[in-house]
Amino acid sequence: MKKTDDALKIIKRMMKEDPELQEMVRESSINAQVSQIIYDARKQEGLTQQQLAAKVGTTQSVIARLEDADYQGHSLSMLARIAAALNQKVEIKMLPKEVA
Repeated sequence: MKKTDDALKIIKRMMKEDPELQEMVRESSINAQVSQIIYDARKQEGLTQQQLAAKVGTTQSVIARLEDADYQGHSLSMLARIAAALNQKVEIKMLPKEVA
């Protein structure tokens, strides 16, 4: 195998050989995407975390956790509550797995 110092190539090689790492990266990516969606929707409405929390019926600290990319406790029911508070809807899709 050819040596490289390209970090992305090294990570891809490691992931290809480790299904557990693939799953961990996939889950982390989903958590980061959900957090970013919540953050972007809140900012688009011009709301602070405190204001969104009041609309949702929760606390500012809960909103802060939900906007943290490392948070792993996202729930569909909370996403639906946030979407309703922002006059939006949650849409979920199932897509075929990407072939490496």
